[in-house]
Amino acid sequence: MPLKENCPPRQQPDKKSKNSSNDAFELWLKRGLHQLFDDVANEPVPDELLRLIENDRERKK
Repeated sequence: MPLKENCPPRQQPDKKSKNSSNDAFELWLKRGLHQLFDDVANEPVPDELLRLIENDRERKK
């Protein structure tokens, strides 16, 4: 017996509350990710990594 037949139909929340909860989650996620990773993202790229990237570009030409 398919699983779908055993499950009651899901009720769809109204669009306004869904959007506001999505907006709140997106804001929380964005702030959390910035708090965790901004310092790392602002670090300079190591010279060795830049060399590897440049060598790869030249090799593909």
